[in-house]
Amino acid sequence: MKKILLNILAVAAFGHASAASVHLPPAKPTAKAKPQALFDGKTTKGWHTYLQPTATPAWQVVDGALQLNPQAPGQGDLVTDGEYENYELALEWKISPTGNSGIIFGVHEDPAFKATYDTGIEMQVLDNKGAEDNKKATHLAGSLYDMQAPAQDVAKPAGEWNRVRLRKQNGHLTFFLNGAKIVDVQMGSPAWKALLENSKFKTWEHFAAYPKGHIALQDHGHEVAFRAITIEQL
Repeated sequence: MKKILLNILAVAAFGHASAASVHLPPAKPTAKAKPQALFDGKTTKGWHTYLQPTATPAWQVVDGALQLNPQAPGQGDLVTDGEYENYELALEWKISPTGNSGIIFGVHEDPAFKATYDTGIEMQVLDNKGAEDNKKATHLAGSLYDMQAPAQDVAKPAGEWNRVRLRKQNGHLTFFLNGAKIVDVQMGSPAWKALLENSKFKTWEHFAAYPKGHIALQDHGHEVAFRAITIEQL
């Protein structure tokens, strides 16, 4: 009898524990980081000209966009004050006829390097139709500059806005232009090494050497504008 009673109590306890587990509140999902604005649409706050303490007059805010005036004093690439490693960058760009520019990332800012592209990797910004630098596929808009051509030409004509998503996560680079995935490569992989070997960067000791770095908007001597700039850290 005692044994039967113990069995009944054990079953009851198990049933109670099972019922309690069923009614436990669900675990709260981990909060996903929200994209943060890198540009407030009104000022150059959060940005400075490469190797300068602030943004120089060549970069102005015009109609809610960061715009380069090639005739203004203080030329140079505009870079973020902050440094980033794993993220998704979103922005829109518009280039002038025959224009050339770029989005350069992984930039190590140091007087030892005269330009952002000495260390940074570039997503090309270009007027594909009229720019002088349109002769190589690896130089077209959206390309991983001088390394990997865009999978397709989806760039809009000069004077029209293009939408970019640039994702860098643990060295994996994915470029989207106007909704189309156009570049996909893992840094350090055999494919990356082959691309690097066939590029002008193959002997550049510090190119793409810094996992964490600034993001730059290139001054290539042509009028260019960038807007709706946000970053989501991964």
